[in-house]
Amino acid sequence: MSTELNGAGVVITGGGGGIGSALARRFAAEGARIFVADLDGDAAAAVAAEVGGVALGVDAASEAGVEQLITAAKAELGTIDLFCANAGIAPHGGADAPEDVWARAWDVNVMAHVRAAKLLLPDWLDRGKGHFLATVSAAGLLTVLGSAPYAVTKHGALAFAEWLSATYRHRGITVQAICPQGVRTNMLASTGRAGELIMGASAIEPEQVADAVLEAFTDDRFLILPHPEVAGYYAARATDTDRWLAGMNKLQRKVEQATGE
Repeated sequence: MSTELNGAGVVITGGGGGIGSALARRFAAEGARIFVADLDGDAAAAVAAEVGGVALGVDAASEAGVEQLITAAKAELGTIDLFCANAGIAPHGGADAPEDVWARAWDVNVMAHVRAAKLLLPDWLDRGKGHFLATVSAAGLLTVLGSAPYAVTKHGALAFAEWLSATYRHRGITVQAICPQGVRTNMLASTGRAGELIMGASAIEPEQVADAVLEAFTDDRFLILPHPEVAGYYAARATDTDRWLAGMNKLQRKVEQATGE
């Protein structure tokens, strides 16, 4: 395994449920020391108790919250070897979504990653080693219907991860982006009938995402695709963009017909 988890200090944001809790369990089983962060402190504590880790209820998106998290995790773990920027939100809406909704999506889905990297990089560069794992979603490679703030900010999260990798990989920094389609979490459930229509048939369990992540740690590949078919969609988007957009618009019309929206 290229990324060694046994004894590693691992921080997981949004670790109180969904993909985050699945990662916590899987990494702990590999011998990692787990620090679980979540806005829901009780959920974080429950997962931490399950994996023998430590929990912190914190807003891992705000500048002050990220600083609190990194400081507390370093004090507990000694070193942060792997940082999982997993917390995310998917508010419904388009161009008409309120300004505060856009701002919060930007904070949680993008700036949380930027703020964490800013604090992690000095130590990692001194050590010549560090691992940043971003939960991006296939929305960052493609798009997602029904939530412009999610689609736009997940593109931003992917762009930042790409930049980190391009800038620092020769200095020992490993960067990976998890890009699943539908995963059966509370986030998918909150999308209602439209989300089920678009992603329900291919939706997977969080544990399957954790499986894909562990497998990707064998070679530290940048894109982690729990839904392998996403690679084909990504290629089609790049090579025949108009055809791909026409297909997405066809799906949009199908959703409108089915939901009456």
